[in-house]
Amino acid sequence: MYADEETIHRILRDSGDTWAVVGLSDNRSRAAYGVAEVLQRFGKRVVPVHPKAERVHGEDGYASLADIPFPVDVVDVFVNSELAGAVADEAVAAGARAVWFQLGVVDTEAYSRTRAAGLDMVMDRCPAIEIPALKR
Repeated sequence: MYADEETIHRILRDSGDTWAVVGLSDNRSRAAYGVAEVLQRFGKRVVPVHPKAERVHGEDGYASLADIPFPVDVVDVFVNSELAGAVADEAVAAGARAVWFQLGVVDTEAYSRTRAAGLDMVMDRCPAIEIPALKR
């Protein structure tokens, strides 16, 4: 319901290649680390967003979306559902073109607000699962 195939493909193919990954740190055991690696393998620039602002996968990290000094196309959200809505609102304010809530991240009100603001949005899916299918 919150992830139709057309929107998924549009975000992965046409929304741009700069992805801010909120919740990405240098902790290799976290899902965000592996997903960011897959995104890079498929040509996406991954920008880590985490309170520690760590450098990850060769990219400088930032403490918040507002701290990123260049345009971001897609905001990929790995924080828990209770915090995700605020991140979606920040993505709208930052001028992102799309928001992607990872598996298990669900906030229907944030989805409605983000779509009403004109952004594409996917919720409760993983781009690392979806993107390889595009290349077939």
